[in-house]
Amino acid sequence: MTASSASRPSRRPNTPLFSSGPCAKRPGWSLDALDGALLGRSHRSKPGKAKLKEVIDLTRAVLGIPGDYRIGIVPASDTGAVEMALWSMLGARGVDMLAWESFGKEWVTDVAKQLKLPDVRNLIAPYGELPDLSTVDFSRDVVFTWNGTTAGVRVADGDWIADDREGLTICDATSAAFAMALPWHKIDVATWSWQKVLGGEAAHGMLVLSPRAVERLESFQPDRPLPKIFRMTKNGKLIEGIFEGDTINTPSMLCVEDAIDGLRWALSLGGLTQLIRRSEQNLRIVAEWVETSSWAGFLATDPVNRSCTSICLRFTDPEVTALSEEAQAAFAKKLSALLEKEEAAFDAGSYRDAPPGLRLWGGATVESEDMEAVLPWLDWAYATVKAETFGPKQG
Repeated sequence: MTASSASRPSRRPNTPLFSSGPCAKRPGWSLDALDGALLGRSHRSKPGKAKLKEVIDLTRAVLGIPGDYRIGIVPASDTGAVEMALWSMLGARGVDMLAWESFGKEWVTDVAKQLKLPDVRNLIAPYGELPDLSTVDFSRDVVFTWNGTTAGVRVADGDWIADDREGLTICDATSAAFAMALPWHKIDVATWSWQKVLGGEAAHGMLVLSPRAVERLESFQPDRPLPKIFRMTKNGKLIEGIFEGDTINTPSMLCVEDAIDGLRWALSLGGLTQLIRRSEQNLRIVAEWVETSSWAGFLATDPVNRSCTSICLRFTDPEVTALSEEAQAAFAKKLSALLEKEEAAFDAGSYRDAPPGLRLWGGATVESEDMEAVLPWLDWAYATVKAETFGPKQG
Protein backbone atom coordinates (compact mmCIF):
# COMPACT_ATOMS: atom_id res chain seq x y z
CA MET A 1 0.00 0.00 0.00
CA THR A 2 1.34 3.44 -0.87
CA ALA A 3 1.29 6.27 1.62
CA SER A 4 -1.13 8.29 -0.46
CA SER A 5 -3.70 5.47 -0.53
CA ALA A 6 -3.44 4.48 3.14
CA SER A 7 -6.73 4.19 4.99
CA ARG A 8 -7.26 4.40 8.71
CA PRO A 9 -6.70 0.91 10.17
CA SER A 10 -9.43 -0.71 12.21
CA ARG A 11 -7.16 -2.83 14.45
CA ARG A 12 -4.57 -1.52 16.87
CA PRO A 13 -1.75 -3.58 18.38
CA ASN A 14 -2.84 -5.24 21.63
CA THR A 15 0.35 -3.91 23.17
CA PRO A 16 1.52 -0.77 21.33
CA LEU A 17 4.84 -0.62 23.22
CA PHE A 18 7.72 -0.29 20.76
CA SER A 19 10.24 1.60 22.89
CA SER A 20 13.89 0.57 22.57
CA GLY A 21 14.38 0.91 26.30
CA PRO A 22 12.77 0.35 28.65
CA CYS A 23 11.26 -2.28 26.38
CA ALA A 24 7.90 -4.00 26.50
CA LYS A 25 7.36 -6.45 29.35
CA ARG A 26 6.95 -10.12 28.52
CA PRO A 27 3.51 -11.17 27.24
CA GLY A 28 1.11 -11.69 30.11
CA TRP A 29 3.18 -9.72 32.60
CA SER A 30 1.41 -8.12 35.56
CA LEU A 31 2.39 -6.78 38.97
CA ASP A 32 1.65 -10.25 40.33
CA ALA A 33 5.01 -11.27 38.86
CA LEU A 34 6.66 -9.28 41.67
CA ASP A 35 4.84 -11.01 44.52
CA GLY A 36 7.95 -12.94 45.50
CA ALA A 37 10.14 -9.84 45.80
CA LEU A 38 12.31 -9.80 48.92
CA LEU A 39 11.21 -6.40 50.23
CA GLY A 40 12.37 -4.93 53.52
CA ARG A 41 15.30 -7.34 53.73
CA SER A 42 18.97 -6.69 53.15
CA HIS A 43 20.36 -7.66 49.78
CA ARG A 44 23.29 -9.02 51.77
CA SER A 45 21.09 -11.37 53.80
CA LYS A 46 21.19 -15.05 52.90
CA PRO A 47 17.85 -14.92 51.01
CA GLY A 48 18.86 -11.62 49.39
CA LYS A 49 22.08 -13.10 48.03
CA ALA A 50 20.15 -16.17 46.91
CA LYS A 51 17.86 -13.97 44.78
CA LEU A 52 20.83 -12.21 43.20
CA LYS A 53 22.59 -15.51 42.59
CA GLU A 54 19.43 -16.81 40.93
CA VAL A 55 19.63 -13.98 38.41
CA ILE A 56 23.23 -14.97 37.68
CA ASP A 57 22.47 -18.68 37.38
CA LEU A 58 19.40 -18.17 35.18
CA THR A 59 21.38 -15.79 32.97
CA ARG A 60 24.08 -18.41 32.48
CA ALA A 61 21.45 -21.04 31.68
CA VAL A 62 19.54 -18.94 29.13
CA LEU A 63 22.59 -17.52 27.33
CA GLY A 64 24.79 -20.62 27.53
CA ILE A 65 27.66 -18.69 29.13
CA PRO A 66 30.67 -20.97 29.81
CA GLY A 67 31.17 -22.14 33.38
CA ASP A 68 34.56 -20.44 33.73
CA TYR A 69 33.15 -17.02 32.79
CA ARG A 70 32.12 -14.74 35.67
CA ILE A 71 28.73 -13.02 35.63
CA GLY A 72 28.11 -10.00 37.84
CA ILE A 73 25.27 -7.59 38.63
CA VAL A 74 26.64 -4.04 38.65
CA PRO A 75 25.39 -0.47 39.11
CA ALA A 76 24.23 2.08 36.55
CA SER A 77 22.77 -0.08 33.80
CA ASP A 78 24.77 -0.98 30.69
CA THR A 79 26.62 2.33 30.88
CA GLY A 80 27.97 1.47 34.31
CA ALA A 81 29.01 -2.00 33.17
CA VAL A 82 30.83 -0.70 30.10
CA GLU A 83 32.61 2.04 32.02
CA MET A 84 33.67 -0.41 34.75
CA ALA A 85 35.43 -2.41 32.04
CA LEU A 86 36.97 0.59 30.27
CA TRP A 87 38.30 2.26 33.43
CA SER A 88 39.56 -0.98 34.99
CA MET A 89 41.11 -2.78 32.02
CA LEU A 90 42.22 -0.39 29.29
CA GLY A 91 45.73 0.97 29.09
CA ALA A 92 47.70 -2.25 29.12
CA ARG A 93 48.04 -2.08 25.33
CA GLY A 94 46.73 -0.04 22.41
CA VAL A 95 43.00 -0.06 21.76
CA ASP A 96 40.83 -0.09 18.64
CA MET A 97 37.51 1.67 19.21
CA LEU A 98 34.68 0.71 16.85
CA ALA A 99 31.58 2.87 16.55
CA TRP A 100 28.69 3.20 14.14
CA GLU A 101 26.07 4.92 16.28
CA SER A 102 25.70 7.20 19.29
CA PHE A 103 26.47 4.81 22.14
CA GLY A 104 29.60 3.45 20.49
CA LYS A 105 30.71 7.04 19.99
CA GLU A 106 30.18 7.67 23.71
CA TRP A 107 32.72 4.94 24.47
CA VAL A 108 35.11 6.59 22.02
CA THR A 109 34.68 9.84 23.95
CA ASP A 110 35.31 8.04 27.25
CA VAL A 111 38.54 6.51 26.04
CA ALA A 112 39.90 9.47 24.07
CA LYS A 113 38.79 12.45 26.17
CA GLN A 114 38.27 11.09 29.68
CA LEU A 115 40.80 8.28 30.03
CA LYS A 116 43.08 10.07 27.52
CA LEU A 117 44.85 6.87 26.52
CA PRO A 118 47.89 7.50 24.31
CA ASP A 119 47.40 4.74 21.73
CA VAL A 120 43.83 4.75 20.39
CA ARG A 121 42.59 4.01 16.88
CA ASN A 122 39.03 5.04 16.08
CA LEU A 123 37.21 3.02 13.41
CA ILE A 124 33.97 4.93 12.93
CA ALA A 125 31.24 4.38 10.35
CA PRO A 126 28.20 6.57 9.64
CA TYR A 127 24.69 5.58 10.69
CA GLY A 128 23.50 2.61 8.67
CA GLU A 129 26.93 1.11 8.04
CA LEU A 130 29.70 -0.84 9.78
CA PRO A 131 33.38 0.07 9.79
CA ASP A 132 35.73 -2.21 7.85
CA LEU A 133 36.04 -5.06 10.33
CA SER A 134 38.97 -6.56 8.40
CA THR A 135 41.13 -3.66 9.57
CA VAL A 136 40.69 -4.40 13.29
CA ASP A 137 44.03 -5.23 14.97
CA PHE A 138 43.56 -7.98 17.55
CA SER A 139 47.01 -7.49 18.99
CA ARG A 140 45.25 -4.55 20.61
CA ASP A 141 42.19 -4.35 22.85
CA VAL A 142 38.98 -3.91 20.86
CA VAL A 143 35.84 -2.13 22.09
CA PHE A 144 32.61 -2.40 20.11
CA THR A 145 28.83 -2.67 20.30
CA TRP A 146 27.36 -5.92 19.02
CA ASN A 147 24.15 -4.17 18.03
CA GLY A 148 23.89 -0.44 17.46
CA THR A 149 20.65 0.38 19.25
CA THR A 150 20.29 3.81 17.66
CA ALA A 151 21.31 2.75 14.15
CA GLY A 152 19.70 -0.67 13.76
CA VAL A 153 23.03 -2.10 12.60
CA ARG A 154 24.60 -5.21 14.13
CA VAL A 155 27.57 -7.41 13.43
CA ALA A 156 26.22 -10.56 11.79
CA ASP A 157 28.48 -12.94 13.71
CA GLY A 158 31.85 -13.17 15.42
CA ASP A 159 33.82 -14.63 12.51
CA TRP A 160 35.77 -11.37 12.18
CA ILE A 161 37.14 -11.72 15.72
CA ALA A 162 40.47 -13.54 15.94
CA ASP A 163 40.60 -16.69 18.05
CA ASP A 164 44.32 -16.11 18.72
CA ARG A 165 43.86 -12.47 19.72
CA GLU A 166 46.37 -10.93 22.09
CA GLY A 167 44.14 -8.13 23.31
CA LEU A 168 40.74 -8.25 24.94
CA THR A 169 37.41 -7.88 23.16
CA ILE A 170 35.04 -5.66 25.15
CA CYS A 171 31.50 -5.90 23.79
CA ASP A 172 28.57 -3.67 24.65
CA ALA A 173 25.81 -6.21 23.99
CA THR A 174 22.92 -4.35 25.57
CA SER A 175 20.39 -4.74 22.74
CA ALA A 176 21.85 -8.01 21.48
CA ALA A 177 21.94 -10.29 24.53
CA PHE A 178 18.86 -12.58 24.57
CA ALA A 179 18.03 -11.81 20.91
CA MET A 180 21.23 -12.66 19.05
CA ALA A 181 23.73 -15.51 19.27
CA LEU A 182 26.83 -14.25 21.06
CA PRO A 183 29.93 -16.46 20.50
CA TRP A 184 31.34 -16.42 24.00
CA HIS A 185 34.75 -17.77 22.98
CA LYS A 186 35.16 -14.58 20.92
CA ILE A 187 34.17 -12.21 23.73
CA ASP A 188 36.23 -11.35 26.82
CA VAL A 189 33.90 -8.76 28.33
CA ALA A 190 30.18 -8.43 27.64
CA THR A 191 27.71 -5.97 29.11
CA TRP A 192 23.97 -5.34 28.91
CA SER A 193 21.08 -3.97 30.95
CA TRP A 194 17.88 -5.54 32.22
CA GLN A 195 15.57 -3.07 30.49
CA LYS A 196 16.34 -4.35 27.00
CA VAL A 197 15.38 -7.68 25.41
CA LEU A 198 13.63 -9.27 28.40
CA GLY A 199 11.90 -6.02 29.37
CA GLY A 200 13.26 -5.85 32.91
CA GLU A 201 13.26 -2.73 35.04
CA ALA A 202 16.11 -0.26 34.69
CA ALA A 203 19.22 0.86 36.62
CA HIS A 204 21.09 -2.45 36.81
CA GLY A 205 23.82 -3.71 34.51
CA MET A 206 25.27 -7.12 33.79
CA LEU A 207 28.98 -7.74 33.35
CA VAL A 208 30.45 -10.97 31.98
CA LEU A 209 34.20 -11.65 32.20
CA SER A 210 36.20 -14.35 30.44
CA PRO A 211 39.23 -15.92 32.17
CA ARG A 212 41.41 -13.65 30.00
CA ALA A 213 39.56 -10.59 31.31
CA VAL A 214 40.06 -11.76 34.89
CA GLU A 215 43.76 -12.22 34.18
CA ARG A 216 43.93 -8.63 32.92
CA LEU A 217 42.23 -7.33 36.06
CA GLU A 218 44.59 -9.23 38.34
CA SER A 219 47.78 -8.36 36.44
CA PHE A 220 47.20 -4.77 35.35
CA GLN A 221 47.01 -1.78 37.67
CA PRO A 222 45.77 1.32 35.81
CA ASP A 223 47.57 4.58 36.61
CA ARG A 224 44.34 6.39 37.48
CA PRO A 225 42.01 6.48 40.46
CA LEU A 226 39.06 4.11 40.35
CA PRO A 227 35.77 5.02 42.08
CA LYS A 228 34.38 2.36 44.40
CA ILE A 229 31.71 1.24 41.94
CA PHE A 230 34.43 0.47 39.34
CA ARG A 231 36.67 -1.60 41.60
CA MET A 232 36.64 -5.32 40.84
CA THR A 233 39.90 -6.34 42.53
CA LYS A 234 41.39 -6.11 45.99
CA ASN A 235 45.09 -6.66 46.66
CA GLY A 236 45.55 -7.84 43.10
CA LYS A 237 42.79 -10.47 43.21
CA LEU A 238 39.31 -10.48 41.73
CA ILE A 239 36.56 -9.73 44.22
CA GLU A 240 34.71 -12.98 43.62
CA GLY A 241 31.71 -11.92 45.66
CA ILE A 242 30.61 -9.50 42.93
CA PHE A 243 30.06 -12.53 40.70
CA GLU A 244 28.25 -14.57 43.32
CA GLY A 245 25.49 -12.11 44.21
CA ASP A 246 27.38 -9.81 46.61
CA THR A 247 26.78 -6.58 44.71
CA ILE A 248 28.94 -3.46 44.95
CA ASN A 249 26.02 -1.27 45.94
CA THR A 250 22.37 -1.75 46.92
CA PRO A 251 20.20 -3.18 44.14
CA SER A 252 16.43 -2.88 43.93
CA MET A 253 14.98 -6.20 45.00
CA LEU A 254 11.83 -5.34 43.04
CA CYS A 255 13.96 -5.08 39.90
CA VAL A 256 15.73 -8.31 40.85
CA GLU A 257 12.41 -10.12 41.10
CA ASP A 258 11.39 -8.73 37.73
CA ALA A 259 14.65 -9.92 36.19
CA ILE A 260 14.04 -13.41 37.60
CA ASP A 261 10.54 -13.40 36.12
CA GLY A 262 11.85 -12.48 32.67
CA LEU A 263 14.56 -15.13 32.78
CA ARG A 264 12.12 -17.81 33.89
CA TRP A 265 9.81 -16.79 31.05
CA ALA A 266 12.72 -17.15 28.61
CA LEU A 267 13.40 -20.68 29.83
CA SER A 268 9.71 -21.56 29.64
CA LEU A 269 9.71 -20.64 25.93
CA GLY A 270 12.64 -22.92 25.20
CA GLY A 271 15.55 -20.62 25.94
CA LEU A 272 17.74 -18.52 23.68
CA THR A 273 16.78 -20.28 20.44
CA GLN A 274 13.15 -19.28 20.88
CA LEU A 275 14.00 -15.75 21.96
CA ILE A 276 16.05 -15.31 18.79
CA ARG A 277 13.27 -16.84 16.68
CA ARG A 278 10.69 -14.40 18.04
CA SER A 279 12.91 -11.39 17.42
CA GLU A 280 13.95 -12.47 13.93
CA GLN A 281 10.28 -13.03 13.06
CA ASN A 282 9.53 -9.42 13.94
CA LEU A 283 12.33 -8.30 11.65
CA ARG A 284 10.97 -10.46 8.81
CA ILE A 285 7.54 -8.92 9.21
CA VAL A 286 8.95 -5.41 8.89
CA ALA A 287 11.21 -6.43 6.01
CA GLU A 288 8.27 -7.76 4.00
CA TRP A 289 6.42 -4.48 4.58
CA VAL A 290 9.45 -2.39 3.60
CA GLU A 291 9.70 -4.24 0.27
CA THR A 292 6.36 -2.76 -0.81
CA SER A 293 6.59 0.60 0.97
CA SER A 294 6.69 3.77 -1.07
CA TRP A 295 8.18 5.84 1.73
CA ALA A 296 10.17 3.73 4.21
CA GLY A 297 13.45 1.84 4.04
CA PHE A 298 15.92 0.39 6.52
CA LEU A 299 18.60 2.64 7.92
CA ALA A 300 20.96 -0.37 7.81
CA THR A 301 22.27 -0.53 4.26
CA ASP A 302 23.29 -4.22 4.28
CA PRO A 303 20.52 -6.75 4.99
CA VAL A 304 23.04 -9.05 6.69
CA ASN A 305 23.68 -6.42 9.35
CA ARG A 306 20.10 -5.38 10.08
CA SER A 307 19.14 -5.52 13.72
CA CYS A 308 16.23 -7.70 14.79
CA THR A 309 15.75 -5.68 17.99
CA SER A 310 16.20 -1.97 17.25
CA ILE A 311 14.60 -1.87 13.79
CA CYS A 312 15.44 1.57 12.41
CA LEU A 313 13.59 3.02 9.42
CA ARG A 314 14.47 6.00 7.25
CA PHE A 315 12.42 8.04 4.79
CA THR A 316 12.78 7.15 1.10
CA ASP A 317 10.00 9.34 -0.35
CA PRO A 318 11.79 11.90 -2.58
CA GLU A 319 9.43 14.68 -1.51
CA VAL A 320 10.35 14.17 2.13
CA THR A 321 14.06 13.51 1.62
CA ALA A 322 14.26 16.76 -0.34
CA LEU A 323 13.37 18.64 2.84
CA SER A 324 16.13 20.04 5.04
CA GLU A 325 17.36 17.79 7.81
CA GLU A 326 15.62 20.03 10.33
CA ALA A 327 12.34 19.78 8.42
CA GLN A 328 12.70 16.00 8.11
CA ALA A 329 13.24 15.78 11.86
CA ALA A 330 10.09 17.83 12.45
CA PHE A 331 8.19 15.56 10.04
CA ALA A 332 9.39 12.46 11.93
CA LYS A 333 8.41 14.02 15.25
CA LYS A 334 4.88 14.71 14.01
CA LEU A 335 4.67 11.16 12.70
CA SER A 336 5.66 9.53 16.00
CA ALA A 337 3.40 11.95 17.93
CA LEU A 338 0.40 10.97 15.79
CA LEU A 339 1.11 7.28 16.34
CA GLU A 340 1.20 7.91 20.07
CA LYS A 341 -1.99 10.00 20.01
CA GLU A 342 -3.79 7.14 18.25
CA GLU A 343 -2.33 4.67 20.79
CA ALA A 344 -0.98 2.65 17.87
CA ALA A 345 2.72 2.89 18.76
CA PHE A 346 4.40 4.53 21.71
CA ASP A 347 8.00 5.79 21.57
CA ALA A 348 8.51 4.89 17.92
CA GLY A 349 10.58 7.92 16.96
CA SER A 350 14.21 7.56 15.90
CA TYR A 351 16.90 8.33 18.45
CA ARG A 352 17.63 12.03 18.83
CA ASP A 353 21.11 11.80 17.27
CA ALA A 354 20.08 9.41 14.48
CA PRO A 355 18.84 10.36 11.00
CA PRO A 356 15.12 11.26 11.01
CA GLY A 357 12.78 8.29 10.81
CA LEU A 358 11.18 5.68 13.02
CA ARG A 359 12.48 2.95 15.31
CA LEU A 360 10.44 -0.11 16.26
CA TRP A 361 11.67 -2.42 18.99
CA GLY A 362 11.39 -5.98 17.75
CA GLY A 363 12.82 -7.91 20.69
CA ALA A 364 11.45 -11.16 22.04
CA THR A 365 8.79 -9.59 24.29
CA VAL A 366 7.05 -8.02 21.28
CA GLU A 367 4.39 -10.31 19.82
CA SER A 368 4.51 -10.77 16.04
CA GLU A 369 0.78 -10.01 15.87
CA ASP A 370 1.46 -6.57 17.31
CA MET A 371 4.25 -5.94 14.82
CA GLU A 372 1.91 -6.88 11.99
CA ALA A 373 -0.83 -4.65 13.39
CA VAL A 374 1.32 -1.53 13.72
CA LEU A 375 2.51 -1.40 10.11
CA PRO A 376 -0.79 -0.22 8.56
CA TRP A 377 -0.81 2.52 11.18
CA LEU A 378 2.62 3.65 10.00
CA ASP A 379 1.24 3.99 6.46
CA TRP A 380 -1.84 5.87 7.64
CA ALA A 381 0.10 8.20 9.92
CA TYR A 382 2.67 8.90 7.22
CA ALA A 383 -0.03 9.76 4.67
CA THR A 384 -1.73 12.02 7.20
CA VAL A 385 1.41 13.94 8.13
CA LYS A 386 2.49 14.22 4.52
CA ALA A 387 -0.88 15.69 3.54
CA GLU A 388 -0.58 18.20 6.37
CA THR A 389 2.96 19.09 5.29
CA PHE A 390 2.55 19.30 1.51
CA GLY A 391 -1.21 19.57 1.10
CA PRO A 392 -3.51 16.86 -0.31
CA LYS A 393 -2.22 15.08 -3.40
CA GLN A 394 -3.83 16.40 -6.59
CA GLY A 395 -4.91 13.96 -9.23
